[in-house]
Amino acid sequence: MKRPFSLSPRLAAVAELVPQGTRLADVGTDHGRLPVWLIQHGVVERAVASDLRPGPLSRARALAERWAVADRISFRLCDGLSGIGSEEARTVTVAGMGGETIAEILAAAPWTGESGHRYILQPMSGLDGLRRYLSGHGFAIRRETLVEEGETLYVVLLAEPGEMPPLTVGEIWVGRQSRGEDGPLRERYLEQELGKLRRAAEGLSRTERAEDQAKRARYEAAAEEVERMREEWRQWQA
Repeated sequence: MKRPFSLSPRLAAVAELVPQGTRLADVGTDHGRLPVWLIQHGVVERAVASDLRPGPLSRARALAERWAVADRISFRLCDGLSGIGSEEARTVTVAGMGGETIAEILAAAPWTGESGHRYILQPMSGLDGLRRYLSGHGFAIRRETLVEEGETLYVVLLAEPGEMPPLTVGEIWVGRQSRGEDGPLRERYLEQELGKLRRAAEGLSRTERAEDQAKRARYEAAAEEVERMREEWRQWQA
């Protein structure tokens, strides 16, 4: 008897944001666990699973065959969304890549700015760059979810084509926050990112290069705002 599999906390947080009955494309599917799980649990009827490399795509196909859902997944060997049409995916999931790579994937597909699509993005690094890209290229970040896996905090972003107020320097680094939101990991995340900013600024304090000093000033400005956001968050929780 096959043992049912569960998703890691990181992928489970992505799955939670996938709407019922949507047309799904999972980019960089790797082992294919996310689309297989979503089909198994009746969240989606069919899915497209894409990967840049034949090996991961082959493993995804094998998993789908093991769980008898391979006929409901279209496997695409392609770079990002290059082999996926707009009509095939109302929801796009991209998990486990760097933020810069995710931004490049969105930028390379001409249809990503069309209304009616949603993007569930779980970057492993470079969140500031991804938030900056989304904010500056016609996307609105509708939600950010924090999830803990092992000792690491991950952020899952839900974005859609649309307008939102420009992000401040601090919000580019840690995202927006609002009174009343449920975020048991938020204070820890703010502390973590504040530490990163302070260490980055300190690391640039010993150089006189103009570009490094400009970067240091940006880090310091972001750290000041994130510190204010941390205190604001603490007051809201009191």
